[in-house]
Amino acid sequence: MSLSVLRTSDAWWVSVPTGVRRIDTTATTTAELIADRDAVAAAASGDGDVVDPATLTLVSPVTAPCRVIAQMTNYASHVRDSGMDPDKVPLTFFRKSSGSITGPADDIVKPAHVALLDYEVEIGIVFGQTVPVGSAVDEELLAEAVAALVVTNDVSARDVQLPKTQFYEAKSYPTFTPVGPFLVLLEEGEWEKFSTLTLQLRVNGVTRQNSTVADMIYPPLETLRALTRFQRVDAGDLLLTGTPGGTALTAPPKPVEIIGSLLPSHVKWKVFFKRQAGNPKYLRDGDVVETSIAAGDGTLDLGTQRNVVRYA
Repeated sequence: MSLSVLRTSDAWWVSVPTGVRRIDTTATTTAELIADRDAVAAAASGDGDVVDPATLTLVSPVTAPCRVIAQMTNYASHVRDSGMDPDKVPLTFFRKSSGSITGPADDIVKPAHVALLDYEVEIGIVFGQTVPVGSAVDEELLAEAVAALVVTNDVSARDVQLPKTQFYEAKSYPTFTPVGPFLVLLEEGEWEKFSTLTLQLRVNGVTRQNSTVADMIYPPLETLRALTRFQRVDAGDLLLTGTPGGTALTAPPKPVEIIGSLLPSHVKWKVFFKRQAGNPKYLRDGDVVETSIAAGDGTLDLGTQRNVVRYA
């Protein structure tokens, strides 16, 4: 059975039926905590004091520095929202700064120069071992390499991302990757439950994204095979596996897109962002973003984030 771990600034905690119990470990990083699985199991089955998790101030259970790797357009619904064909979209990666990682209840802070702040619920895969470049990745190695799953939100500054045609800056500002609350450590045989997960994101109580993993184009096996052709992953590294449809950003109607392609670049973007400025789905100051991921049968629950948007 999976073990759900929380993190505070000074300790790690494991979930038990009546609350959470402190883990007796010297681990200070996620990689070290994963390696100290016996301490997690001992706390889960022990008889130490139990604490109400609501009394804890949680931080991200994925520690920085680490690699934060993300997949682009990996859900068919999101691909269609982006004006593309799910049958033709390639498997593509980008990187985020691990300085963007923040806690599951921390504020999402919009920089003053950003106008269009968007959200993307994503399943985060946390690796528990090194997978070198050139590895022969099969289902067995994938299940061994994946130590845990987490809820993530790939917050994005669309007005920075699009005209620069690169993702790193637009997705790497501080607080742009909320992670947690739980680091769900998988037991042997539990990786198969990945295919049962449902992703949901709500803004001010209104559902914006709601999809299952069945909408995913490139599953983790294909992803890790492609990634390790050029990129090593290590214990504690985080892979964001894409988001379903329902983000604030959507492609313009085809006639508008065709006309826009005929305009000079600076004019095209000026017109595009003027239209986007009227889109009420972009995150506003004070908005409450709730992000959750769980199996449909309730056997695997990664928990729920609750982040408030603040304008700098």
